[in-house]
Amino acid sequence: MRRRAERPVGETSTWGPARLLLLIMVSALVALTVLAGLVLAVVGALTGERRDGAGTAPRAAAPATDLAQQDALAAAPMPTADPDAALPGLLSNRTAGVLEVPRATGVGPADVPTGFPRTPEGALAQLAAIDVTAMQTGSMDGVQQVIAEWAAPGGPTPQTWSGAHGMASLLSAAGLSGAGSPQLAIVVRPVMGLIKGTVGEEFALVCVNFEFTVTVEETSRIAIADCQRMAWVGDRWLIGAGAEPAPAPSVWPGTDAAIAAGWRDLRHG
Repeated sequence: MRRRAERPVGETSTWGPARLLLLIMVSALVALTVLAGLVLAVVGALTGERRDGAGTAPRAAAPATDLAQQDALAAAPMPTADPDAALPGLLSNRTAGVLEVPRATGVGPADVPTGFPRTPEGALAQLAAIDVTAMQTGSMDGVQQVIAEWAAPGGPTPQTWSGAHGMASLLSAAGLSGAGSPQLAIVVRPVMGLIKGTVGEEFALVCVNFEFTVTVEETSRIAIADCQRMAWVGDRWLIGAGAEPAPAPSVWPGTDAAIAAGWRDLRHG
């Protein structure tokens, strides 16, 4: 029988506010990702256009067959898991497999590490760097600055990105303003990943499973997963145009449930 960690750091046997707000955050991320996908799909079908931060713009030029394949890959359902599986749990003795990811070679806009190669593993490493930098700002402004610099035209905006909605849910549940708080500390570690698929050499659908450690009045940990379309634009990977993909299961890294869902351990090559 799987055993749950009954007392995360700093908690009593009852659920404190930090644990509750984390569950609110992961639930909100999943719900908003699905909702955003449905809305953008409908808008795209009606207008043939996507909206970027400056207004309405068409998706990046690509063969129609490629766009159809990208949309089909993004919409393909992922395994599901109970929300409780995101909480710390008993680690597995099974081998999860390894995904070797490259290291950053520089720092890009909004202080996001960059310089990853044009490979699926490079796309995964870039997504991890985007998410870590955005969420560790602990503020709405910080998250919005990151996505404004790291989304392709037609991709998520500071107003629509699921990461921005997740930060808003986290700060709201903690009773904080958009500026965050000196008492709020967020540490985000990319622990597992998977490559859902690719379309050519300049599009990859990748997912990262993060360990979030959040401290407000107490400290709690939870797993939160993120899947995104990654497009090679110029000389770097960006979060690509189109509806955000079907969400991957947020499962505590290293558990049987995580391995069963297809997650693999990340290792820097």
